[in-house]
Amino acid sequence: MLQDFARAIKGRVILPNNQDYDTARKLFYGGFDRKPKAIVRVKDASDVQKTIAFTKENNYELAVRSGGHSVAGYSVIDDSIVIDFTDMRQLEIDTELKTAWAEPGLTSGEVTNELDKHNLVLGFGDTGSVGSGGITLGGGVGYLVRKFGLTIDNLLAAEIVTADGKILRIDKDNHPDLFWAIRGGGGNFGVVTKFKYQLHDLAECYGGMMFLPATAEVIAGFVDIAQKAPDELSTIINIMPTPPMPGIDKDQIGKLSVIALMVYAGDPKEGERVIAPVRALAKPIVDMVKPMRYKEIYFPEDESYHPKAVGLNLHLNTIDFNLAKIIAHLNSIDAPMRALQLRVLGGAMSRVPIDETAYANRKAPIMANIAAFYGTEDERKARQQWAESFAKLLDQGNPAVYVNFLGLNEKDRIRDAYPGKTWERLVEVKKRYDPANFFHNNANISPTPVRQIHPAQRSK
Repeated sequence: MLQDFARAIKGRVILPNNQDYDTARKLFYGGFDRKPKAIVRVKDASDVQKTIAFTKENNYELAVRSGGHSVAGYSVIDDSIVIDFTDMRQLEIDTELKTAWAEPGLTSGEVTNELDKHNLVLGFGDTGSVGSGGITLGGGVGYLVRKFGLTIDNLLAAEIVTADGKILRIDKDNHPDLFWAIRGGGGNFGVVTKFKYQLHDLAECYGGMMFLPATAEVIAGFVDIAQKAPDELSTIINIMPTPPMPGIDKDQIGKLSVIALMVYAGDPKEGERVIAPVRALAKPIVDMVKPMRYKEIYFPEDESYHPKAVGLNLHLNTIDFNLAKIIAHLNSIDAPMRALQLRVLGGAMSRVPIDETAYANRKAPIMANIAAFYGTEDERKARQQWAESFAKLLDQGNPAVYVNFLGLNEKDRIRDAYPGKTWERLVEVKKRYDPANFFHNNANISPTPVRQIHPAQRSK
């Protein structure tokens, strides 16, 4: 049966007896050991169409993989047929119109590197190895978010294969309801095989990484500077143990630092002026902020790196709380990597009307991520309890969550990603294009009421 299917498509079908099966099923995050029935390295939309039909005919589960970075591990499911976009990496750039058609097998870094050759940029997330497909469908919150908005704010059109096997070209004029839903609604409505993006001019900019002392004054001062800065400045800070790297004293390694990643998407001289107050907060431990090309914000990655991590995502209205307690909580466990990440939002993403896309949590000023690595199952449980108590400490009553950061055990929070009428509208689109919920191995949009539990309440 699978052999007949393999002969019917252009791509390759990887089975459990193939030598590269174990490599192909591996995800970015450790802790998953999923064993699918087959991994289908599709070549085009027709292959996706045939894979969907085969999966439905045989009552198999379907998983879809762009880059394999799903926090919840949705990219590969046990006993499933996996649509794997590894071999769909075509990128067509129109330098005159400043647009690009990109296939979902391309990583964020690969797209960024190619655009750089034309002095063009597109914002994705904070990691170059993340698949461009998955991050786009969830929203895309990265280093250009305040200047150019979310990734989906730059999405002009898409090609999608729906549950009934149709290949559709969608945009604001063609199937506008479906186009609205895929901009933030994840993979609930079909399998997107191509994305058309609006690109932006940017040659040299100013940015990089800076390590600062982890004090309450530095954290509060940094957030204040980032919020008051022009839209050209987008930032992400990680309050975490200092890793070993050139330029860092041995005495500092393992101690908490504020690791700031910054991009000023404009003239480097103006960027230096805007970032000067950050340098004035305290003497930097390491200062790698300089004139650069935007692609340089994606640092080289170790392909063998597969961390086991627990995490929680929440949104904050302010950091007007006891930062000394935050620092103490970060020091309360011995995990080699534990972090509080803060992303100051606002700017272009906040000016897009809430009902323009399915990404409705646009008004929250700060996104926070709590994370800790673990090794054993006992450590996982302890780290999870630590993360939940941390969320309780940070909680300001804002239930908003970013769908791309929802963990496997957080399905009860899905409606927090799509508040109010956004959820109701998504359900209607789901009924129209996938009434049987064939695409359900994801952060699922379901007509069934979902009980919600805010992360701060989990340890109660």
